Amino acid sequence: MNRSHREERVRRLMVAGPPALPPDLAAEAVRRGARKLRRRTCARRVLWLLLCAAAVVFTVWALTARPWVEPPSDTTPPLTGW
Repeated sequence: MNRSHREERVRRLMVAGPPALPPDLAAEAVRRGARKLRRRTCARRVLWLLLCAAAVVFTVWALTARPWVEPPSDTTPPLTGW
């Protein structure tokens, strides 16, 4: 397609005007947008809940296991009777 054909096609599109849209298009867009917003809000709340639960589980594990404390040595027997 050469340049003159493209220009002619663009001119025809501009003269023809916008295509006719269905009358309920705006209402359908609002309905879908509201549904997407509800789903996004619900997903965000679930993710925050999971994050908080993971933080609580990690805190409880850290307080019970105390991973920062060096474990007792089991390789040598205790020195008694010296």
